[in-house]
Amino acid sequence: MIDDKALELGRLLGQSEEYRALVRATDRMKEDAECQKLLAEVERVAQQIDRAAQAGQEPNKEQVEQYDRALETAQANAVYQQVVAAQANFEKLMARMNARIYEGIKKGAASPIITLT
Repeated sequence: MIDDKALELGRLLGQSEEYRALVRATDRMKEDAECQKLLAEVERVAQQIDRAAQAGQEPNKEQVEQYDRALETAQANAVYQQVVAAQANFEKLMARMNARIYEGIKKGAASPIITLT
């Protein structure tokens, strides 16, 4: 019964405008060459810094500045901003759903009657 209800909730969330907007924004980002180039640069510099850290070295000032610039440029991209906004809206929806689930848990735990529906 619980699995069925969870599946139904997932189906409804997948049909929500918030989720659909997130999928559209993510698809646009995947198709946007400029945005992909910017994100690849962020990843490239992040990997350099990570390799240095794994070797026990502090990243040098130039690497940190390069990473900050790359991240700032990517975050200023309109397509990337649309994904961030859509993600934030979907996360708000999920937070509301989690709060409602928690309310249901509290009510269920307080009820002396066991129901299976």
